[in-house]
Amino acid sequence: MIETLVTGEAFAPDAEVARFVAARGADCGAAVTFAGYCRGASKNGEVTQLELEHYPGFTEKEIERLACLIAAKHNISDVLVIHRFGAIAPGEPIVLVAALSAHRAAAFAAVEELMDYLKTDAPFWKRETGPDGACWIEPTAEDRRRREEHSK
Repeated sequence: MIETLVTGEAFAPDAEVARFVAARGADCGAAVTFAGYCRGASKNGEVTQLELEHYPGFTEKEIERLACLIAAKHNISDVLVIHRFGAIAPGEPIVLVAALSAHRAAAFAAVEELMDYLKTDAPFWKRETGPDGACWIEPTAEDRRRREEHSK
């Protein structure tokens, strides 16, 4: 099962992981998760808010497409992706990615690859706000390098 949610509402990663893992099948021997949180500081200084904009309808379809491709590539039975949009305060969760599989290596690989794709390819526009104003955030060269490693 591939489950994706793009939401403007806050979510509790621990509760979502518990719900997701509770539904695993008997052949599942591994559950790997990643939760990303809004930092209170960046290379630009203090962050008071992160704002994510998206293209409703398209963003959801693109994340589901990426999740399905990566699940098939790594033979993953179940994937969960929850991604926030809107105004996010430091300390709040932004993204949760989880994978269930028979073995840990596949689950780790799928979560890592999916996060790298979300960071570079998911149609979100990110703006950090701090005491000196707001600035748009782009994927870094390292983000792009990591993403490229998966397409080799």
